[in-house]
Amino acid sequence: MHKPLLILLAALALPIAAPAAPLQPVDVTEWKAVYGRIESRNRIPARARLGGTLVTLAVSEGDSVTAGQVLAQVVDEKLAFQLSATDARLDSLNAQLDNARAELKRGEELQSRGVTTVQRLDALRTQVDVLSGQIEATRADRRVIEQQAAEGSVLAPIAGRVLSVPVAAGAVVMPGEEVASVGGGGIFLRLAVPERHATGLHEGAEIQIEQGDVATAGKLAKIYPLIENGRVLADVDVQGLSDRFYDARVLVRLPVGHRKALLVPAQTVKTHAGLDAVALNTPQGPLMRTVVPGPKHVIAGQDMIEILSGLQAGDDLAEQK
Repeated sequence: MHKPLLILLAALALPIAAPAAPLQPVDVTEWKAVYGRIESRNRIPARARLGGTLVTLAVSEGDSVTAGQVLAQVVDEKLAFQLSATDARLDSLNAQLDNARAELKRGEELQSRGVTTVQRLDALRTQVDVLSGQIEATRADRRVIEQQAAEGSVLAPIAGRVLSVPVAAGAVVMPGEEVASVGGGGIFLRLAVPERHATGLHEGAEIQIEQGDVATAGKLAKIYPLIENGRVLADVDVQGLSDRFYDARVLVRLPVGHRKALLVPAQTVKTHAGLDAVALNTPQGPLMRTVVPGPKHVIAGQDMIEILSGLQAGDDLAEQK
């Protein structure tokens, strides 16, 4: 026996218990490390419904808003002139209507004395009806202008947080132009996974998420069928995900397959002088065998270490007292 191994055996000499079951390969999950982005479930732009000058801007990036809250005010000065012109037209029509009604009243009096004709009286009634209709049409036009002016208020489409404000007060905006972008409806992780791993993804699968030194678990909520630029998009539901920053990247480990591996309890691997070894039961008696450990796994709540070389299926792993 080589001298380094004798030293290792002396250093790691431990009482050996009864032999455990023969070592057999077990299924382990193959994990793929990717980066996910923290995004809002809904991201809706608040758009200007009216073209004009942005006179007030009440929010900035990061502000919390409620649905229907006024974010900005757009003013089109032409609407004020149109209202003034409509009011003047209404005053003129009302004056004409008053005069037509007075003419109709005199015509009715003359007709009762047989001085005027029925045709003349019908013409006066028609004139009153025409002016009344014109007044109602003009009032409707005024209500349309008032509604246009009211649409100068830019409203928050949903409750949430303002993510971006691409304009500034005093700017000229067009109808439909984005004034602010609001994110709401909760947050989730969006992943872009290489398409070669698409067949290994399944909705409902548990994934591992690392945020700094904190590891959390989430579930694969949705896998999108469209592959873009060689990547598959997927959404992950995570409880307690921080919403301090949107579009922040988070390291995610996805289950993309399974393979066979030899695992031993973590406490059975002992290290001395740079060598890792495990205790085995052999026909010649207890033996410490040098191994090359691999990644760690958690099986049924127990820490396990994968052995890359040094052991084979059927070896009797000695349990430590």
